[in-house]
Amino acid sequence: MKNKKFKSGFVSIIGRPNVGKSTLLNQILDTKVAIVTPKAQTTRNKIQGIYTTDSEQIIFIDTPGIHKSFNELGENMNQAAYDSLDGIDAVLLMVDSTKEFSDLDQEIVDRFKKIREPKFLVLNKIDLVQNENKLNELIKHYSEINFANTIKISASNNVGI
Repeated sequence: MKNKKFKSGFVSIIGRPNVGKSTLLNQILDTKVAIVTPKAQTTRNKIQGIYTTDSEQIIFIDTPGIHKSFNELGENMNQAAYDSLDGIDAVLLMVDSTKEFSDLDQEIVDRFKKIREPKFLVLNKIDLVQNENKLNELIKHYSEINFANTIKISASNNVGI
């Protein structure tokens, strides 16, 4: 029998509230690990899900949505999201393709410029975008970050996963 090379690593899923981070995790694992609801800030702590095949094991870390915090709970949730970047092997920055780029998105971009590990831009909800130019404009806003790849998906419809 051949000696197969087994790979493993940690991947953090970061983004604003309600961009589909938990939905993506559930789709990848093909099971319900994280709560999915339209209510913002449902994920209050990091949730880990493990994807395993014969040749790999990936620990995905679902994080609270990064938002403008107005209290200690909000600050702690944002800190939990950013703390998930410690000791990772890659990070997914997940974006809702139907939303406009904001000042908070720029703050996230500025933080992501400092991350050395491979970064992937995940544009979610592409099934709801009617205009391809809008997607291209959104991608331009994130071009300050050196992404390894940009991935267009619809997590709720299991497209591009």
